[in-house]
Amino acid sequence: MIVTFKSAASADVIYFGDVAKRMMELMGKEACDKGIVTIEQLPEAIARLKAAIAEDKERHRQHVLDDEPKTEADAGGGPCATRPFVSLTQRAAPLLAMLEESLGEKKPVVWGV
Repeated sequence: MIVTFKSAASADVIYFGDVAKRMMELMGKEACDKGIVTIEQLPEAIARLKAAIAEDKERHRQHVLDDEPKTEADAGGGPCATRPFVSLTQRAAPLLAMLEESLGEKKPVVWGV
């Protein structure tokens, strides 16, 4: 499954379903097929995502890059059981940028519509 986050303030941000659900949870939203981060909810969603990124960066500082996994399980299954490993920091960066742009322009962020 593919989930597209949309905002009138930014380009779309697209994630595989398992990654999108994790981003929703990190923002404090219910992981569901359709949703919205209202203008009023944007500051908290940004703060929560930034906190998760800071925690991820700290966790990775404690590991040598060679110890990090090169692949991760693909939750969608399919012909490939694994995909290249991507850190939370890398995954969250486009969504964080969207949230910040949306806050600046006072536009909500939606998905599944």
